[in-house]
Amino acid sequence: MHNLAITSNISQSEYLPFRNSKGELNYREIVNFLDLDKNAVSKIAGVSKKSVRYDHKIPREVREHLNQISNICQLVAEFFDGDPEKTSLWFSTPNPVLGDLSPRDMLRFGRYKKLLKFIVNAREEAGSGKETSA
Repeated sequence: MHNLAITSNISQSEYLPFRNSKGELNYREIVNFLDLDKNAVSKIAGVSKKSVRYDHKIPREVREHLNQISNICQLVAEFFDGDPEKTSLWFSTPNPVLGDLSPRDMLRFGRYKKLLKFIVNAREEAGSGKETSA
């Protein structure tokens, strides 16, 4: 399936409750799910700690990075059939393939692109054994 490859880095479903009733991302929910403090968010987004906020005045850099992180969380949740506890545990557990860092720490250190690549590759490997017909 060619379409799978082009969308393999984008979650196809919303498993984790990161959106409000209007369909807008609730950035505070993402931060709470990953247990990130303002210091971590400021480092992730490359903004000062004082400018980190999650309301309608959220800095563009924070919004963009949290959008990407939300997608990563949804991709992992999809793998765990939407189970938020397993997804949360995966993010907080050191992973030997990631140099014994937890995925949450990868995000905190600004390595979300490397983490996304790892997740996409793992999903593709898992998916290659599942598809039997097109």
